[in-house]
Amino acid sequence: MSKVEQLLKYQEEDSKYLEIEREVAVSDERRNFVQVKNYMTKAPEKLAAMDAKAREMSAQLAKLQSDYEDVAETIGDFDNIDELVEGGADISFYKKNAVQLGDKLKTIKQDILNLSKAMKAADEEYRAFKKKTIEMQDKYVETQKIYRDYKQSKLAEMEHIKKELDALAKDIEPEVMNAYQTKRNERIFPIICAVKGDRCSKCGMELSIVGKDKIASGKVTECENCHRFLYKA
Repeated sequence: MSKVEQLLKYQEEDSKYLEIEREVAVSDERRNFVQVKNYMTKAPEKLAAMDAKAREMSAQLAKLQSDYEDVAETIGDFDNIDELVEGGADISFYKKNAVQLGDKLKTIKQDILNLSKAMKAADEEYRAFKKKTIEMQDKYVETQKIYRDYKQSKLAEMEHIKKELDALAKDIEPEVMNAYQTKRNERIFPIICAVKGDRCSKCGMELSIVGKDKIASGKVTECENCHRFLYKA
């Protein structure tokens, strides 16, 4: 068996292993587990942000309530307006201030109402999210087990192929095997393929003069575009 035939045989078995890897990677079992895992990873950060927002809103409400009480107390001072007028005070000044304070009081009251509604909505959102997070904790355990069992079901098949690959690799020169594995790690597959005319059969790039000479002499060359190994069938 020639070196090219050995490598092609290795690649044929390797393609079976790669197909199982891809099957596991796009499986419903993995997708469901990853979705739950991502949710659980982000949940603590979101809960912390919601807690911080709740504290901020509580502080805003306390400030508004304090402002409301201060304005209401100031308005209460106008209960003695008759005495002030009798003492020669300008009633128009006090009337103007009273109107302004009354408007301010209405604004603060509306702000308190709006903020209270926002706090209620935020509290409901927090409770709903926390409830879902607790539910997702159980789902995480469930989907993790399903995904683990699914991978385990594929393990025997993958181990069988791995033994075949190890046996085939013994007949391939180490430097060639290393170059093959390097390209596989770069997600180049298939790694070795036949030329079609004077072009790479995968990407269509025409071979250089040096590449054509290697192919013509029966040697393996490398595509200058996609970096696959090329040989003449």
